Amino acid sequence: MRYEGIVYRPPSEARSLILQLTIGCARNECTFCNMYKDKKFRIRNLDEVVEDMIMAKKYYMFDIERVFLADGDALIVKTRDLLYIIDKIHEILPTVNRITAYGAPKDVLAKTPEELETLQKAGLDMVYMGAESGSDKVLKAVKKNATQAEIIAAGQKLKAAGLKSSITLISGLGGIENLEEHAVESAKVISAIKPEYASLLTLLIEPGTPLHEQWKAGEFHPLEGPDAIFKEMTLFLQNIDSEGTVFRANHASNYIPLAGTFNKDIPMLLAQIDQAVKNRTFRPDTFRQL
Repeated sequence: MRYEGIVYRPPSEARSLILQLTIGCARNECTFCNMYKDKKFRIRNLDEVVEDMIMAKKYYMFDIERVFLADGDALIVKTRDLLYIIDKIHEILPTVNRITAYGAPKDVLAKTPEELETLQKAGLDMVYMGAESGSDKVLKAVKKNATQAEIIAAGQKLKAAGLKSSITLISGLGGIENLEEHAVESAKVISAIKPEYASLLTLLIEPGTPLHEQWKAGEFHPLEGPDAIFKEMTLFLQNIDSEGTVFRANHASNYIPLAGTFNKDIPMLLAQIDQAVKNRTFRPDTFRQL
């Protein structure tokens, strides 16, 4: 396989073949993110992507069942080209039964309902969408290039087309000043979309990012320690109404692993948080990472 730069994928794609359909991120402005900074965005030549599939089929000694289309926002690719790649996946790798991709809110909104339905019928199974926050104030501050209304509209558009969605949020992204707003407005986003999957990472301020410079300059005041993070997470869970959404907060950045299904497991999740706070059973900061 031929990869350019560091390749990122969702944790649930650990067993997937990663195909770089795009290189880097089309926007790449989020203040908290240090991914793709060494890459200039471009869409790869489709023939090269097909060659990668052929190489993978020859190299791997087992049946490939899952494919993840990288890099940051493969859904920005023209629909006809996405359909061509999906068709080639099924032709060259006939054992594949799941195809997924990252999709920014504006990429989803740029597709017509008919385009999304066609992609779903062709074999695109799920889109990972980084919402990061539901607060317009926080979204603007971190230069997410999306509003709460756009994120909700994109999530609902995916659902209407029959596409599954996995929505990611970042605990602590609003800092101390926006703890309550970040939690409550993020819960509104999940409740409005009711995605198949939702996950919470915990903010780690990465050197080299604009957010790191803001923190050093005293312009951003992060949530200090697990108690503040769990105060925010508790508020988030108390405001959720998203029956059937599979929830995960078991990323390496999280202080404790949480897993359940909304709404039935919310009392259990809140009890686990209370127990962790009471017993001080947290993952040490030295072991927390992105």
